[in-house]
Amino acid sequence: MTHGATPEPADGSGWGQRIRATADTISNALNVIGTLLILGLVVLVNADVLGRNLFLAPISGVPEIVSMSIVAIVFLQVSQAFRMGRFTRTDALLNALGSRAPRLRAAVELVYVAAALALVWFLLSASWPLFEKAWQRGTYVGTVGDFTAPEWPVKLVILIGCMALIMQMLIAGAIALWGIVEPKSRGDAR
Repeated sequence: MTHGATPEPADGSGWGQRIRATADTISNALNVIGTLLILGLVVLVNADVLGRNLFLAPISGVPEIVSMSIVAIVFLQVSQAFRMGRFTRTDALLNALGSRAPRLRAAVELVYVAAALALVWFLLSASWPLFEKAWQRGTYVGTVGDFTAPEWPVKLVILIGCMALIMQMLIAGAIALWGIVEPKSRGDAR
C-alpha cells in the first residue's frame, strides 16, 4: 500500500483477508473501468474536434456523453481513492498521534470513517429512487432526432460506486476499531 493508505492489521488472517481481497479486487476493477472510460472520452473528444475542423461534421451527443461520463468516472474510482488514502483530509494530527497515542489515533480515524460512512449512506439512499425513476420511466438526455442516451446506466454506476465505497469504509472502520482494541498489532504499511 502507498503512503497514506489505510493500515492493515499485521496478524490478519482467514475470512478477514478474503473479505479485504474481494473488496480490493472490486475497487481495482471499478478503477480500471473508470480509467478506460477516461481514455474513451479522450478518443471521442479528439474525434469530435477533428470531425468539426476537418470535415465540418461533429459527432452528435459529445457534450452529453462527456457530462454523464464525468459523473460515472468519479463514482467508479471513488472506492479506490478511499482505499489508497487519497481522499482530501489532513493527516497532521493523525501522524502526531500515531507514535504517541495509537489508540487515540485509531479512535479519531474511526470517527472520520463513521462520519464519511453516514454521508455516503445518505447519498446511496437518495440515489436509489433516482435510479428507479430513470429505469421505470426510461428517461434520457439529449435531443430527440439528434442524440439521446438513457440516464439509468449512470444512475446505476452511482449506486455501485457508493456500495463499493461503503465496503471500503466498513473495512477501514473495522481496522480502526481493531487499532483501538489491539494498538500494537497494527501493521502500518507506511
